[in-house]
Amino acid sequence: NRPGTELSEAQSVKAFKQFGTLGAGNHFVEVCVDERGRVWVVLHSGSRGIGNLLAQMHISRARKLAKVLRLRLEDPDLAYFTEDIPEFQAYISDMLWAQDYARANRDQMMDNAMREVFAFLGFGSETRRINCHHNFTQREMHGGHELWITRKGAIKADVGDFGVIPGSMGTNSFIVAGKGNAASWNSCSHGAGRRHSRTQARKLFSAADLATQMSGKVWLSGRADALVDEIPTAYKNIDQVMADQSDLVEILHTLRQVLNYKGT
Repeated sequence: NRPGTELSEAQSVKAFKQFGTLGAGNHFVEVCVDERGRVWVVLHSGSRGIGNLLAQMHISRARKLAKVLRLRLEDPDLAYFTEDIPEFQAYISDMLWAQDYARANRDQMMDNAMREVFAFLGFGSETRRINCHHNFTQREMHGGHELWITRKGAIKADVGDFGVIPGSMGTNSFIVAGKGNAASWNSCSHGAGRRHSRTQARKLFSAADLATQMSGKVWLSGRADALVDEIPTAYKNIDQVMADQSDLVEILHTLRQVLNYKGT
């Protein structure tokens, strides 16, 4: 299907060409092994360029509307739509489409990755797939009220929800089950979170530091210079993060990386 906003031919072509691709930054594919020796493929990606394009378009519209309505905002980025106007419905339509695109994009890449894993091993079958958004909005019931809940850098962790919480490109990842903590709006972190910004990490660490921290793992060592800002010590301690949110999720499996591929 297509987003509610009419795309130009160039934008449509870009969305089509980027479908099934990883992207850069902190997007990754990993092969991991859990505590019982079972193999997991972990993948992190989103709605690619088309999602960002649609988001920026609606942000621009919200800013312009705020000026027209003379809204007093602490920051222009806090511009918003109210639920009773057409701009709100247009935004929601495009946002939900972008979430569907992101999920389908991950499914396509996971299908490709699993096919390659099975081809390499010569055997195997997929027994479970967990898919969760970490930057999204959806309608939910909380405290007897139906609300729009926005999670930024967070995943849904209600009772019955399963999630994936990665650490960094050199540390453990976790498969979790939500505990439905109402005080957290049934949410938990989607990862370790940064200790140092990308700019700070590049000032503090070198390609040699990254190579040392990735010792014993298969990774894009030939692109170390481009990946310094993703060095594990640029992120918070994932074990501490998991301990701090033990009231939000239960750890089902701890995954140890064997191979890491970062988008560059």
